[in-house]
Amino acid sequence: MLRFRLLAATAALALATGIAGAQELVIGADVDAGTLDPRLARDTTAYRSVNLIYSGLVHLTPELEPVPDLAESWESPDPKTIVFTLREGLKFSDGSALTAEDVVFTFETILNPDFSAPQRGLFTPIESVEAVDERTVRFNLASPYAPLLSYLDMGIVPSDYDGDLSTDPVGAGPMVLSNWNRGSEIVLSASDSYWAGAPEVKELTLRIVGDNAARAQAFEAGDLDVIQSPLSPGDIKRLAADDSYNSNLSAGLGVTYLNMNTNNPLLADPATRRAFAMLVDQSTIVDAIYEGVDEVANSIILPSSWAYDASIAQPTFDPEGAKAAFAELGWSDSDGDGVLDRDGQKLSVTLATHSEDPNRIQAVEFLQATMQQAGIDAQVQISDWPSFSTGYVQKGEHEIALLGWLNIVDPDRLTYNQLTTGAGLNWGGYSNEEVDKLLEEGRTALDQEARKAAYQKAAAIIAEEVPYYIISYQGYHLFYKKDMPADVTANPRGTFRGMIGMPG
Repeated sequence: MLRFRLLAATAALALATGIAGAQELVIGADVDAGTLDPRLARDTTAYRSVNLIYSGLVHLTPELEPVPDLAESWESPDPKTIVFTLREGLKFSDGSALTAEDVVFTFETILNPDFSAPQRGLFTPIESVEAVDERTVRFNLASPYAPLLSYLDMGIVPSDYDGDLSTDPVGAGPMVLSNWNRGSEIVLSASDSYWAGAPEVKELTLRIVGDNAARAQAFEAGDLDVIQSPLSPGDIKRLAADDSYNSNLSAGLGVTYLNMNTNNPLLADPATRRAFAMLVDQSTIVDAIYEGVDEVANSIILPSSWAYDASIAQPTFDPEGAKAAFAELGWSDSDGDGVLDRDGQKLSVTLATHSEDPNRIQAVEFLQATMQQAGIDAQVQISDWPSFSTGYVQKGEHEIALLGWLNIVDPDRLTYNQLTTGAGLNWGGYSNEEVDKLLEEGRTALDQEARKAAYQKAAAIIAEEVPYYIISYQGYHLFYKKDMPADVTANPRGTFRGMIGMPG
């Protein structure tokens, strides 16, 4: 294709002028991307890659402030209308013009239920998107939608492209795909078509090293220039104490949690979920397994959020209370074999997580031991990330699964699409009419105090009914070599734009 011929020519010119080697960056990643179509991205590597290949109407700063990207400005003539003005002369990496029609196409496909965009729920308040002219786009909302701007960094895709964006992406971001060796590395090159000009870094390689310890070792050996969360706690502490490297250790925008499948007959009753939650020793998991690099959580709202309320409390570790709760629910050791039973059925549960994170495996095995001591036949299922995520949890086949959410830029991001009835990421099938109502209020109220009240009430119900049990608030840990080719601005979302020296 023409695009790849242009990339080859650019790379050859860089080598000829002697600048490529000094401006290359190699970043370690834990999992491979599932797709390079921003509308279908589900994993962190995909999010971070498409954030460079594509651009959205806005860009989110490390402080989570939406600032102009493809859109040079916007206005809201009324609470249900936002009008964006695109920059003049925008182009995709293949040289074609980017216009309002491409913006319309991007969001219409996301909103089409048949397209199965995983983030569709973030955009359902959009009633329609109109191209007023080539540079003007109007978003018409069914109701006011407070967090919308925080989600409009969604990459814009070409409306008339006949290739497969998942493997052959064409975007309008600061970098373009040069090569993708599945399971090994994603290589991106600087784009000359980005509206702000080419970044300082001419080539960025995302190298897939699934094992956390191996990734840290590769960094120390000089094979990687940058590593970031997830990392093993011992490696975090060792690297942070080594002044050979630069580091950024801060509060993250993620949680580690237990997803309880409320569609499962055993876990359908909130009282049973609370009893299981009382067997989660958060302090040991956070302080011993994660060695204090994360923070014990009390609810679904991050402490850094304006909606946080320290008084909201999930069940805390109470083995005797859990035993009493199971007894009230009719579970007893009737045959003396040490395992609780009811109506001739053993109290059995499967705890699942993925193989790429040794700390999650250790946490699940620790939970198994704790539950077995309480008389529960607890089993562990470990599988690779693709099998665990898309082939197990997202199909609602799990019982209790340990996993995480990142990129929580607004309370809506961790609640609406995950916990409203029938929402696209509601893998555990949770349904509560009052929570549905409160989460709708939280996204439609434009007054922040009203939003805070709605989210705090919803969080209190979720803490009581435990469809999610938030084990910890994740820290964000970034390590990078001293002689980076560009200045580094850390972003708690883990994105890479602050590492490539983008102009403007």
